[in-house]
Amino acid sequence: ALGCLMVINHCASEDTLFAKNSETWGTYNGLSLSFPSGIVSLFGNSLLLLVAYRKRSMLKPAEFFIVNLAISDLGMTGTLFPLATPSFFAHRWLFNHAMCTFYAFSGMFFGLCSLTSLTVLSTVCCLKVCYPACGTCNKFSPTHAAVLLLCVWAYALIFAIAPLANWGSYGPEPYGTACCLKWKPSSREAMIYIVALFLFCYLFPCLLILISYSLILWTVKVSRRAVKQHMSPQSKANSVHSLILSIAVCVGFLAAWTPYAIVAMWAAFGDASQVPALAFAVSAVFAKSSTTYNPLVYLLFKPNFQKFLSKDLSLLQALRAIICCSHQSAVPQTKMEVMSLCTNTLHLFRAHCFLFHQFCL
Repeated sequence: ALGCLMVINHCASEDTLFAKNSETWGTYNGLSLSFPSGIVSLFGNSLLLLVAYRKRSMLKPAEFFIVNLAISDLGMTGTLFPLATPSFFAHRWLFNHAMCTFYAFSGMFFGLCSLTSLTVLSTVCCLKVCYPACGTCNKFSPTHAAVLLLCVWAYALIFAIAPLANWGSYGPEPYGTACCLKWKPSSREAMIYIVALFLFCYLFPCLLILISYSLILWTVKVSRRAVKQHMSPQSKANSVHSLILSIAVCVGFLAAWTPYAIVAMWAAFGDASQVPALAFAVSAVFAKSSTTYNPLVYLLFKPNFQKFLSKDLSLLQALRAIICCSHQSAVPQTKMEVMSLCTNTLHLFRAHCFLFHQFCL
């Protein structure tokens, strides 16, 4: 009976703390940030995967990492978005402890997979651009990419599963509507894990990405004359767009996760009671919004992508016509129109395949 009373009191205290910290923020967060972010991530990354699937025979090995990034972003959106959104609006975590652990594990797993994919991608691009004489770099094949991708998923899985083996633990966020790693270490193992997580899953990957793209920019600058002699203007333009695209993806991702890393380290090595719940909430929203940057960057930095999306809005028109044709009475009078629109849609999808044509030369 005493144990039951303690559990009831503990739950009541958690509800009270949550209501005080997140009643206003939860609604604003769920309505203004989380919901649009989830929709953009779902649509954008699904579109990228569709394009990659239709052009799978022409994908370059380095482009597999962009596909993998879209998969991990979709995984994060698909596992976190359905659980977090209703909890934000309800101003409390609506599910049990097992779902809380699943939520935190999924966020850790897919987030690390995305960061590791970007790290490996930057390294591969650096080797291909800065060390073209290396035989392995010039012979980078789909098999090499597949092996590296397996390593990426294994690396993320090891760090994500460690808290389930009592190297740290998962629990509710301070603002009460989501779950994450318990950043305040309660044991020596938890402290070791948090330090290793910060070093090997944030600091070192960030440094490697920074060094890789710095070397690429330096190599391009010092070899500009040689490049002008051996490359056509169109090839140079494609190279510039590819470089801007890859850097923009990495910068957006790191900018999204850096505030959360700072707040987490503050809670882990400082006085956790002094960390505002709002700081965790805002940084968590920015971190989860990283899943939207990959498709948005492609949309902003690939001229062909912009052109094909805006070309007569053929895709949206075809979808609208198909929906209208779901009513039997509408089929006879719009049959020819639907066939024409569907033909335009096929051309639109083929045009989207040029999204991956030039990347990481």
